[in-house]
Amino acid sequence: MSKRKLKKNSKETSAVVGLKQASQSEQYDMLLYVAALALIVAICVVPLTPEMFISGLPQHQHTVLKMDEAFLTVKNELDTEVAVSWVSERCYQCLYQQLGVVPAASSPGQPSSGDFVVSTQHEITLQLNSTPVSLELCTLPFHFGERGNYSLWLKSLNDPSSFNCTVVTNAEPVNSYIPILVAFLVFAGLALVSAIGRLILGLDVVKGILFRIGGSMETERLINSELGSPGRTVTTITENILPHAPNQSKRLRSLDTFRGISLVIMVFVNYGGGRYWFFRHESWNGLTVADLVFPWFVFIMGTSISLSINSLLRAGSTRCSLLRKVLWRSLQLFLIGVFVINPNYCQGSLTWYNLRIPGVLQRLAWSYLVVASLDLMVARGHLDILTMDAWWSPGLDILLYWPTWLCVLLLEFIWLCLTFLLPVQGCPTGYLGPGGIGDMGLYTNCTGGAAGFIDRWLLGENHIYQTPSSRVIYATHMPFDPEGVLGSINSILMAFLGLQAGKIILHYRDRHQSIMSRFLIWGLFLGVISAVLTKCSTDQGFIPVNKNLWSLSYVTTLACFAFVLLVLVYYTVDVKKWWSGAPFYYPGMNSILVYVGHEVFEEYFPFRWRMSNSQSHAEHLTQNLVATSCWVFISYVLYRKKIFWKI
Repeated sequence: MSKRKLKKNSKETSAVVGLKQASQSEQYDMLLYVAALALIVAICVVPLTPEMFISGLPQHQHTVLKMDEAFLTVKNELDTEVAVSWVSERCYQCLYQQLGVVPAASSPGQPSSGDFVVSTQHEITLQLNSTPVSLELCTLPFHFGERGNYSLWLKSLNDPSSFNCTVVTNAEPVNSYIPILVAFLVFAGLALVSAIGRLILGLDVVKGILFRIGGSMETERLINSELGSPGRTVTTITENILPHAPNQSKRLRSLDTFRGISLVIMVFVNYGGGRYWFFRHESWNGLTVADLVFPWFVFIMGTSISLSINSLLRAGSTRCSLLRKVLWRSLQLFLIGVFVINPNYCQGSLTWYNLRIPGVLQRLAWSYLVVASLDLMVARGHLDILTMDAWWSPGLDILLYWPTWLCVLLLEFIWLCLTFLLPVQGCPTGYLGPGGIGDMGLYTNCTGGAAGFIDRWLLGENHIYQTPSSRVIYATHMPFDPEGVLGSINSILMAFLGLQAGKIILHYRDRHQSIMSRFLIWGLFLGVISAVLTKCSTDQGFIPVNKNLWSLSYVTTLACFAFVLLVLVYYTVDVKKWWSGAPFYYPGMNSILVYVGHEVFEEYFPFRWRMSNSQSHAEHLTQNLVATSCWVFISYVLYRKKIFWKI
């Protein structure tokens, strides 16, 4: 061979070895992930006996306690019946709900008793009233432990008008958080092992060994190719290693990683989250882990819109052709969403009478349609001719697109007017509460205020979500859809803030410090707005943080978190390259397939199986982690096979 060919082959060898090392690194990460999951399964799934169901109960007691329940015996030494009521600390201005009645003591020193099952998810306040004359005897806040056994003694003091209430622990509760602690430690250990492994693989000595091993094999391949192996076609170096994704070389890995983080948590939460309360949606105001992920997904969708439209305009696509694609993709997303959330075909024929219309993919479709259409009106294909030295350059990414900002602010003005000025029969104007037993039961049928009213008026009660999360604590009975019409306006705002993140990346490209500082400034600005709107409280602000309503403060709060998280992921993945984004990167590359797949195959093995103890957090957590990990592994295999589902 000539010297030029040898030099070229040497460069090819180095490139191939580098790509192989990257591929081996991905396999290394996935092997560690699988090993960690296997360890969690081995630790958390333990033999379960029937005695575990009645842990802490007296031998004569046959009450079977479920998850998040405890056993309470009320001992009454008074000569009058006592009504026992309760209310959760998470229930704002709520009516007490009655547990039951304890009869009067038969004789002095011989107390009567009543047995009850109480919730252990949150602290509750017990109230004891005498009957038939309702006189409050005592009020006692207490946080019961799961499957604990407790006694509440009600005694009369020397003063006839004074009473003493004391809770005694008969049997200690179980620690239901150990399984999730074990899972956290195992995955934290996985991350540590991965970091140490990458550090070792980055040493010059190890690199030299891998290069010599890989180089000798590649040299032999190149020699064979020069001799002309029969029936062999010479391909580019990256053809069998990198997926065929558009603009792969310019694709920011951090964006797919961010999307993957949101998606993986969303799948885990949808599968049950181990049945822990903080992996379920908040009943009304406030935030849990489950309330974070959907807005983040909408946010990063807006970022991708900005980068994608800019790339297509630079490639020569016309705005009309792109608008047609946007319309078609939005329609596809909407229809897929309707099919996914109406799986009644397993229970019989579908009926239009109770077909649910709003949903997650439907809201994504609406947000995508509006934000992409707005961006198409003002997006610039060539940004390199814009000056960065003028006094107004720090606001370049906003000033250049002022028409879209006006449109979004107008939409937000419409949301505020409808929310706070639209009259709703039987409800106070501007009501943002859950109805039910909230607000002292004054507005039982006012769940969601204007948002609920608009959905029931436009879509009909039978076509919206029938079991909202407000039923859990507030005992509401009105249908209410968290993906309803009015909240979709604020989802547009969330996607538009993500679009703004994309504009920052475009205008300050290759200037990492400027990009990250802008992200942090936006995060701080939105955080201040949230603090003002909520008065730094859960329920007493002007506009509380509320996922069901997709309130303005909910959007600003979650957008604040999104900008900060994006800074961290961008810095570690794309700037410093300390982290490859695995394993979240792979589902982020196939987000639509993973989301639709996890909804459609939710009830099938290996995503769900019959458990030996359905009241075990450990077994639920294991099942949900296995199901989520299956989708991570599927997305990894599809990534290796270069299969990407785009619509």
